Amino acid sequence: MLARVLRQIELASIWRHKRKGLLFLSDTTLRDGEQMPGVRLNPDEKVEIAQALARVGIHSIDAGFPATSREEIESIRQIAKTVRGPVINAHCRTLKADIDAAREALDDLSLFRRAVTLFIGISKLHREQKHHKTKSEIIRLTVDAIQYAKQYFQIVTFGPEDASRTEPDFLHEIYQEAIEAGATTCGFADTVGYLTPSKAVDCIKGVQDNVPSIGHAMLAVHFHNDLGMGTANALACVKQGVNIVQGTINGLGERAGNTPLEEVIMAISLHSDEFPVRCHIHTEELYALSRLVARLTGVEPAPAKAVIGKNVFRTEAGVHQDGVLKDPSVYLPFLPEQIGAPPVELVLGKHSGRRAVAYRSAEVGTTLTDQQVERVLKYLKNQPRLRSYASAEEVRSLLAEVLSGDLPNSPGAESLAATTVIQTVAATPQSREQNQPKKK
Repeated sequence: MLARVLRQIELASIWRHKRKGLLFLSDTTLRDGEQMPGVRLNPDEKVEIAQALARVGIHSIDAGFPATSREEIESIRQIAKTVRGPVINAHCRTLKADIDAAREALDDLSLFRRAVTLFIGISKLHREQKHHKTKSEIIRLTVDAIQYAKQYFQIVTFGPEDASRTEPDFLHEIYQEAIEAGATTCGFADTVGYLTPSKAVDCIKGVQDNVPSIGHAMLAVHFHNDLGMGTANALACVKQGVNIVQGTINGLGERAGNTPLEEVIMAISLHSDEFPVRCHIHTEELYALSRLVARLTGVEPAPAKAVIGKNVFRTEAGVHQDGVLKDPSVYLPFLPEQIGAPPVELVLGKHSGRRAVAYRSAEVGTTLTDQQVERVLKYLKNQPRLRSYASAEEVRSLLAEVLSGDLPNSPGAESLAATTVIQTVAATPQSREQNQPKKK
């Protein structure tokens, strides 16, 4: 009787979430991200990242794979005890022993904040080369595992490996069986990052059209980035109506990594007309979260990494520097404060212009004459080796090298620098509208 009541509550909740157009973000940095070669996080570090994920507003955290070790169980247990807000999920094979380990790790949480994801490879390649099992045997393992997990967990995701390369008829059949067994979410995994956006949409539409009970479960996607399409695939599926997107911070993960959640978040935030979903995320926490993950994992994002790479808010080109000084939005899709990043940085180098040299000099306390600006520019453009100057210390060194014995003594330079700092806050679209003269 109790099981029937709980199932009705589950179905009502799923229906309500879908009707509201909510998009939930699930983070797997602590599980799939940590599988990146060379990355190892201890329990305290995992807790620190999980707390930062909660501050951003991530809905669920894939906290680990408890069957791998006692340390993993303790890490998940500590996350469950100390992190408030997100659903905490444990990753399990379709084995009772794995589910028992997940139960041990999450036993302190309420039924509505603990979850398991059950996985098994279902493509022909996985069935024949990895599991050596028939379709019916794979279905039986799946159903048995879900039914066993439902004794201890209300939130049960069936997330089969290699769903993207599975025969559509079998994929639809096993999803139907999983939902009937009690799965509350069906996960679609592009395990080897094989799909393109149009093919990903076709797969999701096939599930929506051919799984009779799909309305009784949430539909989630999990993409890898082997072809550089993780974000594009996820966004295409959001437009198609999936309910959950899973990814990692900074795109960490196996091989080329997972869908970077910060990219999905900002794309949806900037294009609400194209993605009319509700996603309760505090974007101003993204930069701090990215830096925390980079520091604790030892994996620094590439300078040109979308959204959070250090070059996103840095420029050396004179035309761009001039435009940014006039209004940062001229050459930025979003302002740094929208993700909590430091202000725009003008780097002095071969491509810089007069205004950037004057600005950076004033910023470090030195007002240059037009002639001195020209000397610095000539030096930058004729250096025998490639070099740029970004930090205040580097800019002072540049001025000392070029203008040795000829630096002006400008007591008012500090106040000038204070007035020429790039004011990105004042350059938001809203503030520009407010500063427009009123029509008579």
